[in-house]
Amino acid sequence: LVTGVWATKAAEEAKKIGTVHIAATTKAEQFTRVPRAEEIVLTPGAAYVHMTSNNTIYGTEWQNLPDVGGLPLVSDTSSDMFSRPIDVAGHALIYAGAQKNMGPAGVTVVIIRDDLLARSSASLPAMLSYAVHAENGSLYNTPPVFAIYMLGLVTRWLIGQGGLEAIRKINERKAGKLYAEIDRTGFYRGTAQKESRSSMNVTFRLASEELEKQFITEGEKAGLNGLKGHRSVGGIRASIYNAFPEAGVDALISFMQEFERLNG
Repeated sequence: LVTGVWATKAAEEAKKIGTVHIAATTKAEQFTRVPRAEEIVLTPGAAYVHMTSNNTIYGTEWQNLPDVGGLPLVSDTSSDMFSRPIDVAGHALIYAGAQKNMGPAGVTVVIIRDDLLARSSASLPAMLSYAVHAENGSLYNTPPVFAIYMLGLVTRWLIGQGGLEAIRKINERKAGKLYAEIDRTGFYRGTAQKESRSSMNVTFRLASEELEKQFITEGEKAGLNGLKGHRSVGGIRASIYNAFPEAGVDALISFMQEFERLNG
């Protein structure tokens, strides 16, 4: 299921070792949404179906798991893991780099069904075999101790916030405020279709690239950094992961309102 840059990269890597069938893609629409159920055409007997749960560059996110007809579902949840409850039982394998919501880069969380471990090829190099890592309690090699320690601290913090359901409500409230401001007058234009909007990465455009550059420059002067969209798509991107405070969203909204008043 190809819904953005990272899903595209996953498909390209898979082609190096097997046959890849694109069950659905929204590339023709510049990845402004995730595929609808009726657009997904699965290959009977496929080894697995791969998805990327949140698309950081285009600001889209799967709101529900796709129906894969009993095929093993593999999901890259790197950019929205720990942001909301996740249907673990609906997956065969989940993998997530820690660097968005869980901790510093350098550690990856993997949840895998036992039957997939049993399918792990003996010809794989040991470091690329989940079966080897599982058999050795994730200690086949020296692990990134500090990154794991930080992951533990973040997990305790998250539990202290009330867990995944509580953080989901906070994230939805933060994103909801920001999208409401984007939609309020038409001065700002959201790039993701509403049914696919991400709670982690809010993307939008202004009337011209010149106005966007001005928005970014003046935003930095106001203490709002990192608003420049990815170089491949341009525009504005506000990444509001778990650690980003709601007060920061409120500050951005106030800045947006004042910028519109002066430039609208």
